[in-house]
Amino acid sequence: MKTVNHWIGGKTVEGATGAYGPVYNPATGAQDTQVALASVDEVDAAVATAKEAFRSWGTVSLSKRTAILYKYRELLDAHRDEIAELITAEHGKVHSDALGEVARGLEIVELACGIAEKLKGELSTQVSTGVDVSSIRQPLGVVAGITPFNFPAMVPMWMFPVAIACGNTFVLKPSEKDPSASRRLAELASEAGLPDGVLNVVNGDKVAVDRLLEHPDIAAVSFVGSTPIAKYIQSKAVEHGKRVQALGGAKNHMLVLPDADLDFAADNAINAAYGSAGERCMAVSVVVAVGDAGDDLVKKIADRAAKLRIGPGNDPASEMGPLITKEHRDKVASYVHGAAAQGAEVVVDGTGYSVEGHENGFFIGVSLLDRVPPTADAYRDEIFGPVLCVVRAETYDEAIALINSSQWGNGTAIFTRDGGAARRFQLEVEAGMVGVNVPIPVPVGYHSFGGWKDSLFGDHHIYGNDGVHFYTRGKVVTTRWPEPSEEVGINLGFPKNH
Repeated sequence: MKTVNHWIGGKTVEGATGAYGPVYNPATGAQDTQVALASVDEVDAAVATAKEAFRSWGTVSLSKRTAILYKYRELLDAHRDEIAELITAEHGKVHSDALGEVARGLEIVELACGIAEKLKGELSTQVSTGVDVSSIRQPLGVVAGITPFNFPAMVPMWMFPVAIACGNTFVLKPSEKDPSASRRLAELASEAGLPDGVLNVVNGDKVAVDRLLEHPDIAAVSFVGSTPIAKYIQSKAVEHGKRVQALGGAKNHMLVLPDADLDFAADNAINAAYGSAGERCMAVSVVVAVGDAGDDLVKKIADRAAKLRIGPGNDPASEMGPLITKEHRDKVASYVHGAAAQGAEVVVDGTGYSVEGHENGFFIGVSLLDRVPPTADAYRDEIFGPVLCVVRAETYDEAIALINSSQWGNGTAIFTRDGGAARRFQLEVEAGMVGVNVPIPVPVGYHSFGGWKDSLFGDHHIYGNDGVHFYTRGKVVTTRWPEPSEEVGINLGFPKNH
């Protein structure tokens, strides 16, 4: 059986506790791999290594940092198929989807390659007679990232490339459900020339997470996951004096107006709801159909759902793979099973789906629920699976009020041909990321990703300018070089510019 160990100081470090977690192949249900679970002492060793590495890395020139990152980008590009295969084997998503994940992670590596532009300071000369003021940004020190199972390569790449480009060192705690991709990312970084100890990977469970949140040498923590855990991460880290960006869950709405191209909207609803088996924080999980758009739209979605090809992620014919675990599959199915009793119409029930030859895999079909009441569990909870709810609204105003009443505010979209309605929507909707005829509005790397309300805890979004600011702190320097003959004299009054 394959064992995934820690990566500390540029080399493999075997787990010392004898504690291992199972890693399954979701397509077969078999445990092919085990992952070492770190103790407090092992986390401390990784942080100590990162702290020592920061002594030199924090002073390395921008040109040397970016040279390493450019080489890293080349290696990631050359190994993208290999990384995608690791994702498919442990997460289950189809290979094309895994390749897309790697590509979106590469965007942030490319952003980090241009860090010299992002770290340019500001200078004001002669703010007072003979006095200049400059603003600079400096790294924090050792920072940590705690990442989810659904994007085992992309989300780590949303964090550590920017952090290390800014001069920090990094300790990554990936999901113990699919750790191999993160480990491979660290190996390739070392091959690119990243000094030992700058990027470390410690596998583990809550023991490792809590130690990272408590450790006095960790300056900041980045997290992506569910809202309850994001709240916990923020509270615990702030209690220990750390800077935090914690991205939580979502219930993303797609508003469809009567004037929309319904075929176009149906295609996008299918893609956004069922891609990656719905295990995306930016998945569309609710379609809000306004006026007479509803009946035709639901029929078009149902017709398309019936034709989706579900199977192992390494089968080129598969469009959707399994869920991450048996327990999660059963939880997702429970929302569909209880929907009718809570007032919803079950148009498509995918809970009995199985794949021939992979009966032990964690497969589930796609489900479509219509006329879902806002009080139903399927509407209120983040299901994180291939279940699409349709809610009916008579007017735009009713629809926007429904969307804005959600506890989450991660992403949202409007489908319409009316530019005025789209403009009004993007100004009125309470969400951090908005799509206009774009169902999954994940920003490109040079804009920042993050939601509102219970989808984000902390002051900074991830990557882009916000990411650079999160991993650095500002310093303002005021300078004066007096002439040898200049006399200042004694003046106890508050300094004034003159």
